[in-house]
Amino acid sequence: MSEEIPTQRTRAAQVVVNAHLAERRAEALSKIKGSDTKAENRRADIHSSENYQLPALINTAIQSAGQIQLASHLLKPTYPDAKVRLTTNLKVRPSSLPKTLEVGSHVLNDDTHSDTTGNGAYVKKIYELERLLSAQFENRSFLDWLMDNDVEVAIALGCVGDNASSTRAILIALFDARCEASASHRMAKQFYWLVGNDAHDDHAFHLLAPLYPTLLVHRVYQQLQDDRFSADAKAARAARKAGTYHGRPVREYPQMAIQKLGGSKPHNISNLNSERGGDNCLLASIPPIWKSEDVRPLLRVSSLFKVYGRRRAVAQQVRALRLFLQGNPPRNEATRRQVREWVQGLIDELVLFQAELFTLAPGWSQADDCQLSVDQRAWLDPQEEAIGTMDQDDVTDAVAVEFARWVNAQLSDPLPVGDPEFLYWRKLAREQFAAYEREAA
Repeated sequence: MSEEIPTQRTRAAQVVVNAHLAERRAEALSKIKGSDTKAENRRADIHSSENYQLPALINTAIQSAGQIQLASHLLKPTYPDAKVRLTTNLKVRPSSLPKTLEVGSHVLNDDTHSDTTGNGAYVKKIYELERLLSAQFENRSFLDWLMDNDVEVAIALGCVGDNASSTRAILIALFDARCEASASHRMAKQFYWLVGNDAHDDHAFHLLAPLYPTLLVHRVYQQLQDDRFSADAKAARAARKAGTYHGRPVREYPQMAIQKLGGSKPHNISNLNSERGGDNCLLASIPPIWKSEDVRPLLRVSSLFKVYGRRRAVAQQVRALRLFLQGNPPRNEATRRQVREWVQGLIDELVLFQAELFTLAPGWSQADDCQLSVDQRAWLDPQEEAIGTMDQDDVTDAVAVEFARWVNAQLSDPLPVGDPEFLYWRKLAREQFAAYEREAA
């Protein structure tokens, strides 16, 4: 690699390199809010930081050779003193993982950047270097060009002088595993998994050492931050409080816990852990706590919908749906989907209302002051002997019809709803009633 004269293609590659580093610096600056002295000092540090200067990144790669591992699954979060040369940290493509119904690393995109772990003094710079080597030039990554021994691109990346070949080799080796054999640490979290049939047989177990899915954890953290603190999320919560429409759903994460990894030095675990300030979000995994008012029989009312319609969640959804339609939204699939989701939410509330009344002693609907129709009594009090023999399909269909009429009545002033809407609401109700019945069977 003695040729170091910058060709036109080399200069083009250097433009891409400089643009990438400038963009990464700009991203870091955009995360700093405010104009106080502390914020200005942080901006000054970023402007002068070696994290976005190519010579410093190359020097770091040379100095830290073998001390940093690029990975998607880490051991250090379970035991911080584990050495990357002596323990396994995996770097796997999400698409290569088994597809399951549960959320896992397989849901990520293959272009998700690796985390860096190992010597905490180098993790940030090597992370930025990995981002740079993954950047595209002429429809290929810089790493691909280096692996093809492209001299012009290598010069653009600082592989010059007598050490050009060794520098190129070091950059390529950044993506190699540091520990060639599968190995854990005796202080890492481990558990025995029964693979045989006899739990009394010591040989019937495999010893597993779980690795921390750092890329998935970071993606979940980003989603949590957006759902909790973004401007759109705050606007959606304000709209919910005011009972008005907002296109973004409100997501809540009650009883979430924060586990700190790395103590005062989160960079000693990994770069992404440092970006989170060491925060490891733990979602509550406890059964829901049922909170409801005392359930009372529906007496002295002619229809269950008079009581159902006064429920807070129902009234809020009806109001939001009415305001949305009054805004004359475009007649497209997005609008139809939004309306369908609101009506399905109303049906969910109706089934919940039914479930609450199921907790009453059977026979309450036979009281003299129960004015509900026979179909509604059979739907809400199905164990009562006097109505338990009714055809449940007919009962369900009758309630679906009454629900559709009730929805039309809520929207009819001032919206023009009629038979087509009625038939659609009835169809949705029938489908969801049937789905719940299958689940309960």
